[in-house]
Amino acid sequence: MPYARSQGLRIHYQVEGDGPPLVCQHGFGDCLESWYELGYVDALKDEYRLILIDARGHGASDKLHEPEAYSFHNVTADVVAVLDELAISKAHYFGFSMGGKNGFAMAAYAPDRLQSLTVLGTGSSAQDPAPLDRWIASLRQGPDAVPSIWERDAPVSPALRQRLLSNDLEALIAQRVQRQDPEGFDAILPTLPMPCLLMAGEADPACARVKASSCLIPGVTFVSFPRLGHTGSFLNRAELVRHLRLFLSGPAGGRTA
Repeated sequence: MPYARSQGLRIHYQVEGDGPPLVCQHGFGDCLESWYELGYVDALKDEYRLILIDARGHGASDKLHEPEAYSFHNVTADVVAVLDELAISKAHYFGFSMGGKNGFAMAAYAPDRLQSLTVLGTGSSAQDPAPLDRWIASLRQGPDAVPSIWERDAPVSPALRQRLLSNDLEALIAQRVQRQDPEGFDAILPTLPMPCLLMAGEADPACARVKASSCLIPGVTFVSFPRLGHTGSFLNRAELVRHLRLFLSGPAGGRTA
């Protein structure tokens, strides 16, 4: 099982396919296995070298229980450590929800490592503390809280549900506490040098925030999915891959469409 070392922690990753490197980072409570289960790996590995990363506190990466461990600076360092381990100077990035917010952190703190940025289901602004407080209270009730958060708008597979149930809850609570930090990334958006694709389901409560972020990025591509919510948009693999391919086949990939 491959690991990179980041600030003394083991960060688990997997590499699949061949082509331009594309980092994929999952949502809160998930792990890199979902990229396999949902068909993203099979759909993209013939065109891209997929760098699948378990965020710290998730999957097979090390898990700490101190909120400061989950700062955006630290999660950026983890992605950079994996890229350094693989001798990759620059990569495309695709993140869902928490993974998307970590993508904005990459754009803020390591923009020279990004060829392009694709974000699904999250905006760049600081997160509202009220829902985070509710998440923390739910997580303290037990492991069923994680799949219940995911299943608010779409059912998940038994395999994904089992992965969500197997989380280290203290690590997830620490991460949620850290995300109450008022830090946001709106200020950097007008200066982003890399092509950006922002996507959201139109039934996702985050959709308005994602669209607002897109209005601040020059030359951005914004895509919304009718009738889909937060989880449902991520499960909509075929449509997501279609838009991602179209985006990466144009200026984001250094080519014209």
